[in-house]
Amino acid sequence: MQTNLAPWARDTDQGQDADEILRRCVHCGFCLATCPTYQILGDERDSPRGRIYLMKQVLEGVEPTQATQEHLDRCLTCRNCETTCPSGVEYGALVDIGRNLVDQRVQRPWLQRLTRTLLRRLLNSPLFGPAMKLGRLLRPALPGVLKNKIPPARVVGALPANGARHPRQVLILAGCVQPAMMPTIDAATIRVLDALGIGTRVAPDAGCCGAINFHLDAQEAALQQMRANIDAWLPLIDSGQVEAIIMNASGCGAMVKEYAHHLRHDRDYVAKALRLVDKVRDVAEIVAPHAAQLKALMKTPPAPAAFHPPCTLQHWQGLRGVSERMLLDLGFRLQPFAESHLCCGSAGTYSITQPELAKSLRDRKLGAIAAAQPECIVSSNIGCITHLQSGTATPVRHWIEIVDQALGAQPGDSLS
Repeated sequence: MQTNLAPWARDTDQGQDADEILRRCVHCGFCLATCPTYQILGDERDSPRGRIYLMKQVLEGVEPTQATQEHLDRCLTCRNCETTCPSGVEYGALVDIGRNLVDQRVQRPWLQRLTRTLLRRLLNSPLFGPAMKLGRLLRPALPGVLKNKIPPARVVGALPANGARHPRQVLILAGCVQPAMMPTIDAATIRVLDALGIGTRVAPDAGCCGAINFHLDAQEAALQQMRANIDAWLPLIDSGQVEAIIMNASGCGAMVKEYAHHLRHDRDYVAKALRLVDKVRDVAEIVAPHAAQLKALMKTPPAPAAFHPPCTLQHWQGLRGVSERMLLDLGFRLQPFAESHLCCGSAGTYSITQPELAKSLRDRKLGAIAAAQPECIVSSNIGCITHLQSGTATPVRHWIEIVDQALGAQPGDSLS
């Protein structure tokens, strides 16, 4: 694609990065066939190719409008288009730049500003845990969009007492919404890894991965969170105290694996970020080599299940097939379904900021899964799990909870 950037953009880091990406696009339109929002809306401005044109216009000096902002907001950033693109267009990196530039030039309506500010502050706050407990008490009286985001409380169960004695140690995150919303996921992860002789620990000074701020118009605040996490995690990695940082929420894993990209212009942190990113692993990558050992310890076979691969796992991290093969090796009877490559509509806070589109995508996904008639749905990202569960009576769980149950740690709890 030929470009002619405006003078204000030509000599900036963002402008040069965007220009390089734009020039790879050859207008082929393959991305339209795999874009969830285009599938629903049929408007090319709500497709990757259309949004690329909108961002190109802004970078070339055309003043953006609220319509420009709206079309960029509707993007789920699922990156299915990147998996499809034959030219290697890094659409995700481009839309990050485009949104930032547009948000600097277009003031959002006050209700949008309020909603995004409240989401950022609440989800990043120590008060989120108490708020979740209060929300569970008030759940019957809450409006549907909030009620669907509050999963019922479940028994966490006992944690192993001797994890620190294992020679193999890994880090897990404890700074996002997952410990308050679904603490059973972390508990199951700790128990399953313990069964493999792997101990887990948490870096006390680490926090949210930065995804919430980054995608809610606060990119600089997100960069600060990334730097703080690097400072908390890297000494443990460099000293050999832990061998990896384990992600049991693929959305967090996708963000942390891109720390080096987001900090590429930060001379003080880019080399540190590169070292850190090299040690980030999805929990399936750790469990997969030991599947036979783990299967031998399982007391009950898993029920027939459908595995929903989150976009942050299959498109962002390029790990499509890794979890599926591991689950088969563990004895899961996976039920295939149509359109497994398409987004379920969760996309972090998207299901709150774009509820109608998110619901349409959720129902489309659940319709495809229902045709396979699974007894449960398993996934590997808390956002997808919560979003899908809000539209079906079929249990939706993290796969590691099902493995934990099969090991006999929490009989029946993870499907209650």
